Amino acid sequence: MKETIFYNSPVGLLSIANNGDAISEILFVKTENQSEINAIKKRITKPVTPILQKCIAQLDDYFTGKNLYFDLPIMQQGTPFQQRVWNGLLSILPGKTLSYQKFSKRLGNEKAIRAVGTANGKNNVCIVVPCHRVIGSNGSLVGYGGGLWRKQWLLQHEAKYCNGVQSMF
Repeated sequence: MKETIFYNSPVGLLSIANNGDAISEILFVKTENQSEINAIKKRITKPVTPILQKCIAQLDDYFTGKNLYFDLPIMQQGTPFQQRVWNGLLSILPGKTLSYQKFSKRLGNEKAIRAVGTANGKNNVCIVVPCHRVIGSNGSLVGYGGGLWRKQWLLQHEAKYCNGVQSMF
């Protein structure tokens, strides 16, 4: 059974969808219109499908710092290269970051930095597939579809629970 739900997180509303027994989408709801946000919040209900129930429980644990690791089946559509990038993102542990250059090198092609950035930007399962953990070569925060303030929040949140660090940036 396919289902889409909304989740009210500390970094804004998330739209979460499943595709059968896997998570197919976790995206930030992009609106600054408070009446739209309020209308969406009124539609927040408990998920029906077991996979979305599991996803919500794991997001709750993540945002409270109880557990920063996810164990969810994920299925998002993409090219073989995008799939490699997204699978590679899963190997970046909470509280850690990796530059686009080092990530490209890890994938076996140091010159694929732009392609990695493009694939990273097409990730439709934010937070769980941690595209926020990829940063610029000089350590700066660059390129996050949810906004750099969210990227910073997520990295600081993870650093706080993994390393006891209050602020990375």
